[in-house]
Amino acid sequence: MMTKPGKSRQENLIRSVDLLRDMGMRHDSIKVIKHIQARKGQYEDYPPEVHPALTGALKRKGYNQLYSHQRHSWDHLNNKKNIVVVTPTASGKTLCYNLPVLDKIMKNPSARAIYLFPTKALAQDQRAELDETIKLLPEEIRTFTYDGDTPQDARKAIRARGHIILTNPDMLHTGILPHHTKWIKLFENLEYIVIDELHNYRGIFGSHLANILRRLKRIAAFYGSSPRFILCTATIANPVEIAERMTEEPVSLVDNNGAPHGEKYIIFYNPPVVNEFLGIRRSYVNESRCIARLFLKNGLQTIVFAGSRLITEVLVTYLKNDIEKTVKDEGKIRGYRGGYLPLRRREIERGLREGKIKGVVSTNALELGIDIGSLDVAVLAGYPGNISSTWQRAGRAGRKMTASVAVLIARSSPLDQFIINNPEYFFSENPEQALINPDNLSILISHIECASFEIPFTDEEKFGTVDTDEILNFLEEEKLVHHSKNKWYWTSDVYPADSVSLRSISSDNFVVVDTSAKSKVIAEVDFTAALTALHPKAIYICEGEQYYVEKLDFEQRKAYVKKTDIDYYTDAIDYTKIKILDNFGQKRLQKFYINHGEVHVATQVVGFKKIKFFTMENVGAGKLSLPQNEMHTTSFWVTIPAKVYQSLPFEPEEKINGIFGLAYCLHHVSPFFLMCDLRDIGVSVGDNTTGKTLPPRAITPGIKVETDIPISEWTDFEPNIFIYDNFPGGIGLSPTLFDLEKYLLIQCLKTIDVCPCKEGCPSCVGPAKESGKSAKQVARHILEKLA
Repeated sequence: MMTKPGKSRQENLIRSVDLLRDMGMRHDSIKVIKHIQARKGQYEDYPPEVHPALTGALKRKGYNQLYSHQRHSWDHLNNKKNIVVVTPTASGKTLCYNLPVLDKIMKNPSARAIYLFPTKALAQDQRAELDETIKLLPEEIRTFTYDGDTPQDARKAIRARGHIILTNPDMLHTGILPHHTKWIKLFENLEYIVIDELHNYRGIFGSHLANILRRLKRIAAFYGSSPRFILCTATIANPVEIAERMTEEPVSLVDNNGAPHGEKYIIFYNPPVVNEFLGIRRSYVNESRCIARLFLKNGLQTIVFAGSRLITEVLVTYLKNDIEKTVKDEGKIRGYRGGYLPLRRREIERGLREGKIKGVVSTNALELGIDIGSLDVAVLAGYPGNISSTWQRAGRAGRKMTASVAVLIARSSPLDQFIINNPEYFFSENPEQALINPDNLSILISHIECASFEIPFTDEEKFGTVDTDEILNFLEEEKLVHHSKNKWYWTSDVYPADSVSLRSISSDNFVVVDTSAKSKVIAEVDFTAALTALHPKAIYICEGEQYYVEKLDFEQRKAYVKKTDIDYYTDAIDYTKIKILDNFGQKRLQKFYINHGEVHVATQVVGFKKIKFFTMENVGAGKLSLPQNEMHTTSFWVTIPAKVYQSLPFEPEEKINGIFGLAYCLHHVSPFFLMCDLRDIGVSVGDNTTGKTLPPRAITPGIKVETDIPISEWTDFEPNIFIYDNFPGGIGLSPTLFDLEKYLLIQCLKTIDVCPCKEGCPSCVGPAKESGKSAKQVARHILEKLA
């Protein structure tokens, strides 16, 4: 390391910011350096009705007073209300629920509580915080984490003795609710349900959780309890709306943040342009590497957030090469992501807390709540997709009142370029809304199946606010339930919760088996990701180690890999076909139509590219033919009438290029209006006349796919550009785009107009080599006609 002897962390941090400023100013890459001043806290006394032993214990821990929002949370709960707490990262939200829960248990030892966290790591971290307080109390309060890592022989004791159960939605869904008869003490005495990181429960995950809470409330009512809800979230625009939709209960807002915070530097960095004609910028991955290296070599503990598992492993490889120069340095740089085995995750978390690990590269797995207070710097390799997640990741550094730095490094996508060039949009008080759709039919049916297994439905009983008669009749036709004496009984041998995945389309996961020496499992990958990450001949990367995929066994859900050491990684190419099943609505807007309806989507991995490390050069390709992944979902689509399309003053090939360029821009601009990741929505181009689909432009020459529309037949082409919900049944994203009407296209036109490239680039209509000749000009011409 290059830390200057005798320099303090503060001095090294300021010095590093100055170096980055100088580096960025040379290439006009620094768009803003926002200095957020340190802030003093706003404090209030403990309420007199809090158990005195609890007050004493918290004061011994250094909490001599409450922050104002902690006191207001207590006051609302004391008045028998449900609450949602909306304050920034590291503002002491934990005490907003620990205080009332511990107080209730001390006054009534039979009382119980459930804490729900979105990740196992966060539950482990919060239990450690809780146990520190409990050790200082005279009474025994038993807390347990209950997740997939909990040993079988410990589970019986937890069910019988636990006062506070810390778990996650997956375990509540499969391991607690279906076995409620083993948890009678918990459900008979359930006082509080705590849901932390509420903003994380949006889209498909949040829609599932809302139904899990319907099941939980139904079981609690069966045992005679009526728990109150305490929900905590980072800043979003609609906290009360999402909390009330999630719980189907009235909720009071607590948002008067009284927590102090240290000073923070927020830096927006745009990689410099290296080809002005094509608008090509330096690789954001390489720039992230250089910036992280700068801070690490100045002795500053740094976390780098990457947008995917692949980029995580690429950056781990780069930084290990930069920092771990001697045997003594080994282990100072680590990766952290979903798929790592539990013992490895715990070891990395411990190493961060103890300061032994100097740099960690993570997916969003470390975004949520885990307090690793010694971190100095957060480097965000790409915009996470929404403002709330960006603040969450920036807040991983400086969590103990120390000065800190967060650097956002833009990719070339339109979304990243919009944010990086419009910092006022980011820093304004206008965050996004979280969207869920608990009544998505496929999700709803799945959870009514689970609820029927748990407790028989009675005639005319509602599931939350939903009438169940029609769905229960359907399940009876499917021979899953039986109606007898005003009740609906589950009759199938199937265990329904096992077949419901809360986060992905399929519940099937693949295990990765290393056969280099003695066979051992090194990771686990969900079904959808496995098709692109574990296909035959793929290079799978785990903590910087490269593995060559020899075989993907679909029946056994196993991928067999061997260690390798080569200078490239692989990037899968897929092909999506889309078919309209039903049109829910259509609007004519001047010269074009917008639509919203149900579609069938079939996606197949057809090949892969070999991308060289460091240079990002495409050094080869391979053909694949994996099984299709199919679903029904909802979609928004723009129909450009054939007459408008034919009137474009360009060659046929150029027109097609422009349609794909416009599709690229629509896909990347849409997340401006949806609190979602780019991966949550898909894009496809089809023909409204024939209903056929065009193959994507990313198909590498030599990889053959079925070309639904031969170029000779494009004379009657009436383009449909689809933006679809990337989840079965839809989760409310595409209807929101339909409601925007022309506004979405206007923003696309602005995005293309402000881009400085000539022929198209990743910041507007896609790279010129992929989008093709005149793609930018044609896309702009179409938008000028339509918008």
